[in-house]
Amino acid sequence: MVEFTRRELLATSAAAAVGASVSGVSSASTDDDAPLVRGELKRFSSTALGAEVTGPFVFDDGTLLYSLQHPSTENQAPFDRGGVGYFSGFQFSMTGTNDDFEELSPPSTSTERERVRSARGSYELLGVGGESINDGAERLGVTQTPDGTDITRSNFTGTQYGTPGSNPDCNQFVPTASDGSAGYLFTNWENSPGNISRIPIERTAAGELEARLDDAINLANTEPFRAIGGTRINCYGDLTPWETMISAEENYAHTRVSLTSTVGDIVADGTGVGHIGGAQFWNRPNPTEIQSAIDSYYGENAWTVQGWWALDGVEFLAYYLGADVPDDSSQPIDDQFPNPYRYGYFVDIREPAADVPRPVKYYVMGRAAWEAPDIQTDGRTVYGCSDGDSKGIYKFVADRPIQSYDDPMEIAGTLYAPKITNEDAANGGSPASVGLSIEWLELGHASNREVASWIEAFDEVTQAAYLRAHTEDYSTGDPITDELLEEADRTVIEQGNQNYITNEEIVEWARQHEQGTVDPELRKVPFLETRAAAKEIGATIEFNKAEGVDSHASAGPGDPIYFAISELNDDMASGGDLAMERVDGGVVYRGILDHRYNVSTLEPVIVGPNASDPAAIADDALINVDNIAVMDDGRVLCCEDADQLGRSYSNDCLYVFEPDEDGGHHGPPWSGDHPEHPPWDDDHPGRPPWDDHPGNSPWNDDSTDESDWDFMPPGHHYSDDRHDR
Repeated sequence: MVEFTRRELLATSAAAAVGASVSGVSSASTDDDAPLVRGELKRFSSTALGAEVTGPFVFDDGTLLYSLQHPSTENQAPFDRGGVGYFSGFQFSMTGTNDDFEELSPPSTSTERERVRSARGSYELLGVGGESINDGAERLGVTQTPDGTDITRSNFTGTQYGTPGSNPDCNQFVPTASDGSAGYLFTNWENSPGNISRIPIERTAAGELEARLDDAINLANTEPFRAIGGTRINCYGDLTPWETMISAEENYAHTRVSLTSTVGDIVADGTGVGHIGGAQFWNRPNPTEIQSAIDSYYGENAWTVQGWWALDGVEFLAYYLGADVPDDSSQPIDDQFPNPYRYGYFVDIREPAADVPRPVKYYVMGRAAWEAPDIQTDGRTVYGCSDGDSKGIYKFVADRPIQSYDDPMEIAGTLYAPKITNEDAANGGSPASVGLSIEWLELGHASNREVASWIEAFDEVTQAAYLRAHTEDYSTGDPITDELLEEADRTVIEQGNQNYITNEEIVEWARQHEQGTVDPELRKVPFLETRAAAKEIGATIEFNKAEGVDSHASAGPGDPIYFAISELNDDMASGGDLAMERVDGGVVYRGILDHRYNVSTLEPVIVGPNASDPAAIADDALINVDNIAVMDDGRVLCCEDADQLGRSYSNDCLYVFEPDEDGGHHGPPWSGDHPEHPPWDDDHPGRPPWDDHPGNSPWNDDSTDESDWDFMPPGHHYSDDRHDR
């Protein structure tokens, strides 16, 4: 297979040689080696205008399914509404080569741009957002209040995060038939309040997929979901080794500080001016107005409050939980309000085939704007990536396999944040040639039950509490005035939101963490304020839109795991541990799992184009990679959420990446440097450290018994804000 670079593409295109430019982007600031593909990249599908490609899932027989997320309402029907569909008449051959389809051409006509196209097969919708389900009691993807009222702008006044039923994302299939011919399709709906639908589907005698919408349900509208506070902005996810769907809450409003700022900066400056992020205004009345308020208060000294826009739908979330709607817009919500520390987690849908599945939030895995998790076959190691500007990738390692815990609330383990350690990453090098060396910094150890108890302490905080804590004269029942709100806002900006974990607690946690002993009351900090805590101890929280992480379902030591960074710019290209040349089109990195399922190095395998690249390059390049999914044969599905850059068309596409010859199974990770013996052989002559478990080497794909794992020790789109969308 050929390795393609930008220079080679330019050399083959007379049109590209003429060049083009995008206003505001200097060619000197971008990577001349982009785009690059270490392998073969082929376009399989282009989606309808306005829609992202999200939620790819490949069934055991090779049938592909994905979500049509927020398409333009001007498209030709049925591609004018969000929904979930599969490609009829085509199955991937699972041979590990891209010869099962000829590459699809870019869309060139308005008709082609307004529909879903594919290299082979036809896209057939299984369910469309908003249509009747559950014998008419619900609408697909639409959340309801406890009394059954749809939570929409037509029924309630306030901000709303996305049109209900328009944002389907992750799809995971849990079979109920032994041959996989029937089961449940779980789909995330990326709204606030969040939602996950369960649709029974089965395969007909003709080989087609059929959905039983009358028997479908919205899990958000069940009591077990309301009991955990519901969910928020359910994005991508994963299928667990124990065959359940795990959903990722992409809670962008967790950003306590903006972009490169730290809580330490606020404490050192004695003010949050220029630093404070959207999370500190969660319980502010009319929270999405905070950016315009700060612009008014501070004028030319105003700053972008990262995540402010993601406070959309917070009041609707309160109504979802049962809060009374104030009779007067001048009254804050004071009877029931969502606890911010309940959102931004991985949610496991346990008992998926029960009449009402049981949701479990993995609080112990950290709180972020999670795009996706990837649970490894050891049952203990979980990688997660947080979407948005100046965000992190994280690792969690359970003390023992997650499925071995009878009660998931007892799951205990260690949370880690990354530190990029190689100097060439910070020396302005090319992302196409500079890999990343990772050291994992321990943030803390806890159990899921412990973290849940820390969260519970903030359940009684309401919008009225924002005014009571941050003004001199507010009394319950007083109307909200502009003067009162400004007083509260300025107090929060200067001193932090006193209703939640304080700035001083975070800084003190970091000081104690460095000394090696943390007071019990501060152990909550890295689990509830994960990003702020990681920044405070010097972790590399600089990734811009970490949009995907995946490895194939049976991956073990020596196998690859892929991380998708949608844009390599802003913080990643301006300083800190990462200061590489910018690549606006993004990068897909590949790591190799070692014998403890650790990843210590990431190498670039796909590098997108620069914003200044012309259509001759951009038309056939992967731009702003979003979801990624590794098929069983090692090929990688790469979805786009593109800014389009220099393309001649505005549609997002799905590509199939066939890695180069080094991209498959590598064998034991020491085979190159230690060709004759593994690295522990000097300390354990003649035997590996799991010898007490004969036959149970950690890369044995056939090993499924939990005893095989117990030897393993724990640990080891829009201004700056567009990058959070």
